[in-house]
Amino acid sequence: MASTEPQHWFEPIAEHMGSAYLRYSFTKGTVQEIDHLVAVLGMQPGMRVLDVGCGPGRHSLELARRAMTVHGIDISHAFVDIAAAGAPPNATFERLDARSLQFDAEFDVVICLCQGAFGLMTANGDDMSVLSGMARALRPGGRMALSAFNAYFAVKYHEAASFDAQTGVSHERTEVRNPAGVPVGVDLWTGCYTPRELRLLLAAAGLTVDAISSVEPGAYAVQPPTTESPEFLVLATCPW
Repeated sequence: MASTEPQHWFEPIAEHMGSAYLRYSFTKGTVQEIDHLVAVLGMQPGMRVLDVGCGPGRHSLELARRAMTVHGIDISHAFVDIAAAGAPPNATFERLDARSLQFDAEFDVVICLCQGAFGLMTANGDDMSVLSGMARALRPGGRMALSAFNAYFAVKYHEAASFDAQTGVSHERTEVRNPAGVPVGVDLWTGCYTPRELRLLLAAAGLTVDAISSVEPGAYAVQPPTTESPEFLVLATCPW
């Protein structure tokens, strides 16, 4: 079904990159990331999983290989088409804006990783729209895994980017390439967060935060938050 949602700023970037997105080094740790999530969330074959901001489907497809039933959503038609191409029957994908999720207690686990959806929302209220929809999608007792960019790390190390202290958004002008290697200059905006902000946001969405860890792509682990990791990984439970 065609979407009537207005275009998000990331869509033309994804359209240009296409499958070249999967060449970036931060996409190479999929198996380790899923190994960690399966362990800490107690995921089992047959569970229903929602992957919000699934991109080209790397986490969804890895979970499907482990006999889970996965539904991936992304705002990019290009990424959804890549994910769906050759996907097994237990992995389905659709173009959907994460701010407009309508699922109701349908999933055992919801994941949103690698600045998928949540990290790309820069307007006031969008964060809560995404989180509230993810929380609604969980059955009572269901679990969530959410990664978010570390605001401390952005301020400390992102010399090539500008950080807006009022909005908590990092802006970077960079270059991305398509599968043929053709470059294009783009603007990237990333919402950045502190552990305190993440706890408050998830509590407002009705979720119980179980743990927040400092992580980086391909190196997920349970460890205290620090200023030295590019991302935080939040684990939470739907109590109702």
